[in-house]
Amino acid sequence: MYSAHALSVAIWLPIIGGIAVLMTGGDSNAHWARRLSLLFSLAAFAATVPLYYGFDPHTASMQFVENHAWIPAFHIDYHIGIDGISLPLVLLTSFTTVIVVVAGWEVIQTRVAQYMAAFLVMEGLMIGVFSSMDAILFYVFWEAMLIPMFVIIGIWGGPNRVYATVKFFLYTLLGSVLMLVALLYLYFKGGSSFDIQSFYSIKLNMTEQVLIFFAFLLAFAVKVPMWPVHTWLPDAHVEAPTGGSVVLAAIMLKMGAYGFLRFTLPILPDASHALAGLMVALSLIAIVYISLVALVQEDMKKLIAYSSIAHMGFVTLGFFIFNAQGMEGGLVEMISHGFVSGALFLCVGVLYDRMHTRQIRDYGGVAARMPVFASLMMLFVMANVGLPGTSGFVGEFLVILGSFQVNGWYAALAATILITGAAYTLWLYKRVIFGNIVSNHVAALRDINVREFSFLALLAVAVLVMGLWPRPFLEVMHVSVNHLLVEASASKL
Repeated sequence: MYSAHALSVAIWLPIIGGIAVLMTGGDSNAHWARRLSLLFSLAAFAATVPLYYGFDPHTASMQFVENHAWIPAFHIDYHIGIDGISLPLVLLTSFTTVIVVVAGWEVIQTRVAQYMAAFLVMEGLMIGVFSSMDAILFYVFWEAMLIPMFVIIGIWGGPNRVYATVKFFLYTLLGSVLMLVALLYLYFKGGSSFDIQSFYSIKLNMTEQVLIFFAFLLAFAVKVPMWPVHTWLPDAHVEAPTGGSVVLAAIMLKMGAYGFLRFTLPILPDASHALAGLMVALSLIAIVYISLVALVQEDMKKLIAYSSIAHMGFVTLGFFIFNAQGMEGGLVEMISHGFVSGALFLCVGVLYDRMHTRQIRDYGGVAARMPVFASLMMLFVMANVGLPGTSGFVGEFLVILGSFQVNGWYAALAATILITGAAYTLWLYKRVIFGNIVSNHVAALRDINVREFSFLALLAVAVLVMGLWPRPFLEVMHVSVNHLLVEASASKL
């Protein structure tokens, strides 16, 4: 009985929890808001775990499917399900939300209930995006999840939060409008159905495919974000509170990449192959150029934000070289980046909570005062570089391997991130952690407490487990990836 509604529980439990947290009232009841948020986030994570253990990795069919009429007049259904591509992203979402709630436990002192509730509601909406099998349901979740993030940055963000939120909203809204137009065209072209899988059988000529491709491209490229529509991300990260940066990097960026897999490749295979060169070029620009931009950053958050753009370039590169190694590598990179980038933003948050500055020049000698923190941050830095044995290595290796089979130059250019990534990440670590103690503020630093150690240690375990034993992640997605490659190779002309 539970399995029949397991996915709905995963979607709606955190949303209901967010509403319950809001009902705790003002800051006089902040302790209840925190406890209730932790309870619901843990319950929501527990609700997603059976999805993994009940998942059959030997079939590409959608599982845990629910289909109920929602707006019958327009054939819009509450139709949800997951496959091996969406399951890891659902688990990443529920896991990250627990981390964010714990990370904000003592840091957020004003409007605590609203802050926690925003993350819980956003969790349910993001799981809804990864689970939707109806195009309009997907669009509703896609747009609705922007609202909690808009509120999080706008209320708890930095001094330029209004500029960052408006820029974030305008970029994502413009792309989403074009996606809606494309979905409506497919609805009328395919016999008045919004079922996403029914779109896969629609015959489209090349002109139609190319136009819809670019409509989807703008929507998904902004969300990834790909060069040159990436400029909103560093501003959003700098102004967002730590929890907002974690969710933005760990989960929201993955939705654009997920859109390519769920819509672009299977619906528009001919256009996808014809324009693969463009997508590869944009991905390689992100990997090479944006890595160089990261080298000159003086704000720790901006550096990690640009690093995220470069690593997401690996993801889109893996998708558009059309082989199993590249696509599975891209998916693994998505999950790994969720762990590593989230951990790095949390590390910056730990330092910011003590020093109230993110400027690299204000730090130096932190290892002398915070040895435990320095050790954990070193692991995440190594994972960001792609050190073997960490999660960062697995995805990058598979993408480079897949790229080499298509074009050696693709692999060579992609592999430059192993040099530039090491340069900007290790240089950041050296300037912040090592050297002499530069100020009395650094001399007064205290090492991480039990709460901070708990969420950093959880992420450290995730990074090591995925790096040393990637098989459980690859097994889940393998059949679904192969099925998608077949769909993406079948001409619709």
